[in-house]
Amino acid sequence: MSPFDLLTLFGGLAMFLYGMRLMGDGLKQGSSGALKKVMEKVTNNPVKAFLLGVSVTAIIQSSTATIVITSGLVAAGVLTLHQSLGIIIGANVGTTVTGQIIRLLDIDSSAGAFLQIFRPSTLAPLALVIGIILIMGKSFRNSAAIGNVAIGFGILFSGLMNMTGAVSTLTESGLFEKLMTGLGDNPFLGYLTGAGVAFILQSSSAAVGILQAFSASGLLTFHAVYPVIVGIYLGDCVTTAIVCSIGQKADARRTGIVNILYNLSKSAMVLIVVGILHSLGVISGLWNATVNSGMIANANTVFNLSCAVLLFPFIGVYEKLSRRIVKDEVLPENPYKEKLDALNPAFFLTPALALNSCYDLLLAQFRASRENIRKAFTLLAKYDEKTKVEIDEEEDNIDLLTDQVSKYMVSLLPNLHETYQVAILDEYYKVVTDFERLGDTAVYIADEAKHLADMDVEFSTSAKAEIEVMRELLERLLNLAERAFERRDVNAAYQIEPLVDVTENLTGKLKANHLNRMVSGQCNVYTDPNFMNLLTYMRRIADLCANVGEATVVRVNPELANNEHNYFSQLRSGQNEKFNKEYEKAYNEYCERIQSVS
Repeated sequence: MSPFDLLTLFGGLAMFLYGMRLMGDGLKQGSSGALKKVMEKVTNNPVKAFLLGVSVTAIIQSSTATIVITSGLVAAGVLTLHQSLGIIIGANVGTTVTGQIIRLLDIDSSAGAFLQIFRPSTLAPLALVIGIILIMGKSFRNSAAIGNVAIGFGILFSGLMNMTGAVSTLTESGLFEKLMTGLGDNPFLGYLTGAGVAFILQSSSAAVGILQAFSASGLLTFHAVYPVIVGIYLGDCVTTAIVCSIGQKADARRTGIVNILYNLSKSAMVLIVVGILHSLGVISGLWNATVNSGMIANANTVFNLSCAVLLFPFIGVYEKLSRRIVKDEVLPENPYKEKLDALNPAFFLTPALALNSCYDLLLAQFRASRENIRKAFTLLAKYDEKTKVEIDEEEDNIDLLTDQVSKYMVSLLPNLHETYQVAILDEYYKVVTDFERLGDTAVYIADEAKHLADMDVEFSTSAKAEIEVMRELLERLLNLAERAFERRDVNAAYQIEPLVDVTENLTGKLKANHLNRMVSGQCNVYTDPNFMNLLTYMRRIADLCANVGEATVVRVNPELANNEHNYFSQLRSGQNEKFNKEYEKAYNEYCERIQSVS
């Protein structure tokens, strides 16, 4: 055995692990949207949850990812802890699919022509060629993600072949034989070895895959291998529990605890049952048999599936134990707690979930700001200190939402690999500050109302009527802005632009009317600063709505991203016939209303 043999072994291991990761990431990216929709529809039926756990894990090739995503959905309130239990058990079964794929190593050159196609030496280069064609061709939206899956598949099998070739050389040294004999003589050592490897690699599929590659030595026996397999279960679930516990609410941490409890039960059951069967002579023929890749995959599948069936009736017990281990936290109630909890780093594994959490929170932020604006205008008609306090308290919530979602988006960005996902996040970056400024504007309007109340003065009847007309115009603008963002409605976004110009011109008209009223004595001169400030805030609300509309248009038409300013400047320059007609219609409508109340 030379150092070069070890280098080949570890090089093959590196390729195998990278291929598995690349394949899993590609599968998660390509299926994240569908994954979210399916997981949200889980009912209280544990069997459906179990089947979902099996299916999702088989697709994304990672039980850790499935359980971490489930933990995130529990934290966000999309799933309850009880609903997550079946998914957890199903994820442990679904992870065995990878081993069944890797068993293709057992196909040798003596197999028939059809089976030769599935030999790793054939599949690896074929997958690599298909992958690079899809990545470089970019013929459809998800071609890069699917290409990464194919590339990962090819690299995975290339790594496996390198490992098996190196293992064959290592067996000649005698050291490998002594190591395997030691594991066979000491099941506890085998158990710890499996747990340690899975913990380090953070993947049970990878640990089992390495074991399958080592089976090419012809030195692995069943009684030496099965404790290693059982140990892998514990090592993998400890990593998952740690990830689920970082910065999570109680129920999310409990999903990790349930996974540990289940895997401890599973490990104990396999060790006890195998020990009993061996003592009774039931598996004496299998005990010292040399195992290959397929036998390891089958043993792993049988262990997981049998334990799932036998332990499934006890999921309620796992839930109760997890509640005893992780106590409920007593936290101050926040009306947006669920929205904030949904900003979960666990969703970075599936960007569609993370982006959806941002969307839900941003929509809540906009609606809170809009409601505060409505309340602020009511204070101009009749001041109420209680309403003013409500506006200030909600503004604190709006600021909190802004701060949290902004930090979350910064952390999310490096995890986005698709152009359309980056475009969505870019839109969210643009509007989050605008939504927060809408909330600020509500506070400013409320402060003006308080100032008038403190001075015990009020606007004239005509001034109040003009403000009401402008409020209705702003309400129309806010309706369009909400529709544009909520539904990605470009038509609504385009309707905002002419109304913004109408708002700007009408505020000039209101300013002139107000000055005339002061000259004639109809308006109290002490209200002048307050009225002028209100006109400024009205224009600001209109401008912020315009920003939301523009962000929506650019999101749907990404080709405008580099020419955004010029495009919208030209739209307002009077050269667009549709814009001009809508502006003229709205301007005449609101001018007539202003004249009728002045």
